This record gives sequence, structure tokens and C-alpha cells, in this order.
Amino acid sequence: MSKEGRYASPPCMAGDVDPTYFDPLGVDPLGVDPAQARDVARWRGAERRRLASFRERLGQTERAQASSSICGHLATVLALRGALRGTVLAGYWPVRCEPDLRPLLHDLHDQGVRIALPAVETRAAPLVFRRWTPGTRLERGHWSIPVPPPEAETLTPDIALAPCLGWDRGGFRLGWGGGYFDRTLAALSPRPLTIGIALGAARLPTIYPQPHDIPLDLVVTETGLSVERKDIS
Repeated sequence: MSKEGRYASPPCMAGDVDPTYFDPLGVDPLGVDPAQARDVARWRGAERRRLASFRERLGQTERAQASSSICGHLATVLALRGALRGTVLAGYWPVRCEPDLRPLLHDLHDQGVRIALPAVETRAAPLVFRRWTPGTRLERGHWSIPVPPPEAETLTPDIALAPCLGWDRGGFRLGWGGGYFDRTLAALSPRPLTIGIALGAARLPTIYPQPHDIPLDLVVTETGLSVERKDIS
């Protein structure tokens, strides 16, 4: 946040994330048929472009209303899930018109929840989570996404929020295609409670999940809790 009390980066930063960074079309190392993997990757690329365009066409007022509603529903979900003082919650900094949860992150910080933001330290490796406070001076990280500086404390999240371009009823998430979130979840033990943040209109019948895709535990949209996997406590 700037000295004037405004956020240092707008929630819509469409030019700051590489729009050509989609799933690779090479052979899947997990044994999926190469032709099928290419078909899914092409479909996902087209859906990313469609959903990103839809989100960018929403008016500022509509995006703000959706963000406010999501914050309200998410606050209720987090309270029920035990996001208490000392809990580590990994949030995100909104880019490309993602739902803006920064007011809620401020409130949670004031309640004693320890907030972290993800950062890419090594390409094609799991994310790291650096501590954030309202006074943290952010710097441009991978894809120019604002992140806490390298000297910030590294935390392991108890709860991780994941912005979704698209989502399905199975809790599978369509992200930007870098694979960082799934790679990170696969490396974390114990795995954090994962909550997808999405627009209701971005729901897909399926994302055609592949072996590397890890389902989210919950999905919260502007209408409330939209997915809750039955195998979580």
C-alpha cells in the first residue's frame, strides 16, 4: 500500500503476466498418452484465454462487488476452519483482474493470523511463502507479480488460497498453466488446507484433470462455498 493509503498495484495488471505461458505440449512424464495430453493442453489454453477475457470485460464495480462478497464468505469459512491467531495463511496479490482479497488479509493480520505470499525463487520448482504485513514493501517477482523481498521470513502455510481462472465440481483448478501450485502442494507435508478463490461464472463441467492435477479442498465464489470435498475433516 502506498503512503497515500492506496494499493501500490491495481487488481487488474493484464500486461504484467506472460499471456503465452500455457501448459507445455510435450510428452507427459507421468505416462499420459501424448496425443491426449496435447489435446487437453490446447483446450486448457483456449479456456484460459476465454476466461481471462471474460474477467477483464467485467466492469470495475462488478469486480469490486464480487471481491467484497468473496471476502465475506471466505471470512466465514476461515473462522469455521480455525484460522486463529498464529495460523499461517498463504494469500495472493491480485493480478489480471483476480478477486481482490487484500482488505481481508489486512483484517486477518490484525487478528493475529500470519500472512504469507507466494514467490518463485527457482523456475519449475515449488513456491516459497514469504511473510507479509501491511507495512511490507513489495518488489516485482516472477511475471512481475508483487512479492515480499527475499529477506522476509519464510513460512509454511496451514491454509493456502489459490486464485482460479476456472474450476470444476471436483475441486480441480484451472490456473495459468505454470504448474507451480500443484508442484508446491505435492512437496508440502503436511499438506495445507487449500481453498480456491473463483468467480461462479468460471465454473467448468470439467478441466479434464491429469495425473499432476491436485484437487482443492474448498472453492469459494461470490455466492458462497461452492465446493467442499467430502474426504476432508
